[in-house]
Amino acid sequence: MSKICQVTGRKPTFGNSISHSHRVTKRRWNPNIQRQRFWVPSEKRWVTLTLSTKAIKTINKNGIESVLADMRRKGVKV
Repeated sequence: MSKICQVTGRKPTFGNSISHSHRVTKRRWNPNIQRQRFWVPSEKRWVTLTLSTKAIKTINKNGIESVLADMRRKGVKV
């Protein structure tokens, strides 16, 4: 599963891990990505999305209908 949110577009960020002796190694910070199913009443079907936790909060606040409409306006196939 790719670590990219379908709603917000969040993806891993990269940087350096620095030890006590100041040795530098590459590392990455993954977003909290989860798969979640939503019932869409207007289409009478389930939609499975790969979302960050911020996107889940956005859907809870605005509703799945408006979020799907925004995604379709951007050209994302749902």
